Amino acid sequence: MTSSDQEKAQAKLYQYYTQTKNATEVTRNTLVLILAGGQGSRLKGLTKWRAKPAVPFGGKYRIIDFALSNCINSGLRRIGVLTQYKSHSLIRHLQRAWSFLRAEIGEFVEILPAQQRTSTDWYLGTADALFQNIDIMHRHAPDYVMVLGGDHIYTMDYSKMLMVHVRSEADLTIGCIEVPKEQAREFGVMSVDANLRVTRFMEKPDDPETIPGSPDTSLASMGIYVFSTRFLYNALIHDADDPNSDHDFGKNIIPQAIKSAKTIAFPFQDEHGEQAYWRDVGTVDSYWEANMELCAVEPELNLYNRSWPTWTYQTQHPPAKFVFDDEGRRGEAIDSLVSGGCIISGARVKRSVIFFATRIESYTSIKDSVVLPKVTIGKNCRIQNAIIDKGSLIPDGTIIGENPEEDAKRFHVTPNGVVLITPEMLGQNLFETTPEEK
Repeated sequence: MTSSDQEKAQAKLYQYYTQTKNATEVTRNTLVLILAGGQGSRLKGLTKWRAKPAVPFGGKYRIIDFALSNCINSGLRRIGVLTQYKSHSLIRHLQRAWSFLRAEIGEFVEILPAQQRTSTDWYLGTADALFQNIDIMHRHAPDYVMVLGGDHIYTMDYSKMLMVHVRSEADLTIGCIEVPKEQAREFGVMSVDANLRVTRFMEKPDDPETIPGSPDTSLASMGIYVFSTRFLYNALIHDADDPNSDHDFGKNIIPQAIKSAKTIAFPFQDEHGEQAYWRDVGTVDSYWEANMELCAVEPELNLYNRSWPTWTYQTQHPPAKFVFDDEGRRGEAIDSLVSGGCIISGARVKRSVIFFATRIESYTSIKDSVVLPKVTIGKNCRIQNAIIDKGSLIPDGTIIGENPEEDAKRFHVTPNGVVLITPEMLGQNLFETTPEEK
């Protein structure tokens, strides 16, 4: 090897170490704020007693576990969770599942409830939620602030987005995905130039702008933002002083940033450059569909990836049990997820997600359904295309999912025919019995 080759090799090695160090420094000097205070009203009865990020998902998790696990797996360990509506079960879950970080070495998951810190108002919008905690952000003195929603299902290495933000010297970076135009009405929709600089942004437009050359697809915001801190402070203060503002990222902060600052898009793609898995589970139908996707032989969301684990708090239960092997009375589950503490007693479960401590009695059939924790389903039931909320007691002989008109008399039936059942709909008053965790 010549001296020139050695110099090149040393320069390359130095560049590698410099980039690695920078990535570590960037994540260490980034504060993550997770917006977890929304009402989640489109989930109907699932959010009557709990915040949307606290809704159970995937047999053992809560929705917020996915954003938090992404943070930990990405090396981000300074995290604040902003809560507001019906936050008790969410706060309890955060305390139980996410208190393992060590504050004395600068790691934390800090709960930031709405406290009327800057006025007598609760959080008026996403931007106002951050403004009301601007003193806490200042105390942590981050170089960058990453803002996430706490109500989406996906796995993502946030450090990649952070490094793109840093190396492009952007003021604001927005995570984005491609969605069908019909669905884009529920998102913030953007346009970008050849360098991925955002040129236009509209929040939930009636007629979403499409991607050039793809008339049926729009570029939508994931609700994931990286801000350079100085820019964020100035933007929040200016927005708070504007009496005509909605104090919202999509309606106010981002459109203004496009005019006055460098705003770029970060397409969320997998290692092959294809659209990566991301689900907004904000409606009963989308929540049901995302759970059903987990029943596939090779689901897009891999919960079994040991190199990217999803953490949660789980109560201790014995293994799931399947009993009886008689013809017509065989305990079995096919293409399903069944959690600990469940007893499938002479019943048949197919393409369903069964949460922990659930009991299903003999001669009952469950198909294409999501059964939340501590549900008891009696004998001779036929249930399909359903979501059964926690603690429900389904009487013997109940039939759900076969007659939409009859189902609608007692339960909530979605446009796609998914039936949501809660204890209240069954006439079961939880407050007359031992209080259950919601």
